[in-house]
Amino acid sequence: MRRPTLEAVAARAGVSRATASRVVNGQTTVAPQIRDAVLRAIDELGYVPNSAARSLVTQRTDSIALVVSEPPTRVFSEDPLFSTVIRSASLELETVNKQVVLMLASSAKSHARVERYIAGGHVDGVMLISMHGADPLPSALSRLRVPVVSYGRPAVPVDIPYADNDNVGGAETAVRHLVEQGRRRIATIAGPQDMIGGQDRLTGYRNVLRDSDRRSIVAVGDFTRESGAVAMRQLLGDDPQLDAVFVANDLMAVGALQSLRQAGRRVPDDVALVGFDDIEAAKYTEPPLTTIRHPVIEQTAAMVRLLLDLFEGLPAEPVVLPTELVIREST
Repeated sequence: MRRPTLEAVAARAGVSRATASRVVNGQTTVAPQIRDAVLRAIDELGYVPNSAARSLVTQRTDSIALVVSEPPTRVFSEDPLFSTVIRSASLELETVNKQVVLMLASSAKSHARVERYIAGGHVDGVMLISMHGADPLPSALSRLRVPVVSYGRPAVPVDIPYADNDNVGGAETAVRHLVEQGRRRIATIAGPQDMIGGQDRLTGYRNVLRDSDRRSIVAVGDFTRESGAVAMRQLLGDDPQLDAVFVANDLMAVGALQSLRQAGRRVPDDVALVGFDDIEAAKYTEPPLTTIRHPVIEQTAAMVRLLLDLFEGLPAEPVVLPTELVIREST
């Protein structure tokens, strides 16, 4: 069977092809009764608009790039944050008939490929996630004048709207919880210091220790489980008497729990532990992990709304969402 054409829709509805085209492209200059007639014809004939032709008319692709500055292994198998962001962004954009194009950019070659693709007009806008300090994409995309938003505050000085969570405040809440429990030697496993999340969570930790007159004990990981295990062994070597650890994300906390168990340290009897993010696995560690809830779904929705505001020419101010302490059995 031949695919129904726009001309057939116009004939069935008793209107001109131009009028049918305006209805298909979502223009609001068509009388309601005429619009209803065209929509009935579309439904009766099973007409599907030609997306390439429609893009020529509307100058829109209805596609949004979600650019993740991490390698595939971390995105698809290690860190559940990414799958949550991808799923949430897709669902949010689906409500406005737009789709996500996932792009990974963890090397100079992939950065150039992403920039070429976006410069070619294949997407209407860009969402950036997990940027590191030297990431060239924010500045490059700003020069292309394509609408861009960020999941998290950009690490480079570029004027991009962003949706973030209160990393400093969340870390402060976690460390205060440990102080209030009477813990005296509180260490931290910080996140990578070329990322704003890693920097801000370390700042929150230091703020509380400075106010409570305690010495900071710091090891740095890269937000992976293995780096948490390595950093925990380092901390135990640096200060065998430590009695609490704030870990900058839950994946590293899972690794830290393993190292503590191997060292014969009981949690929370000998060492209390607090993570950050409240991933699903935090409920099922042994013991279940006290953590700071990072509102990933809400933050993703806020990021999508910022991008849609840019499409409409509306002001897009940064959004910072609150975090929440979730107390479980590791403290």
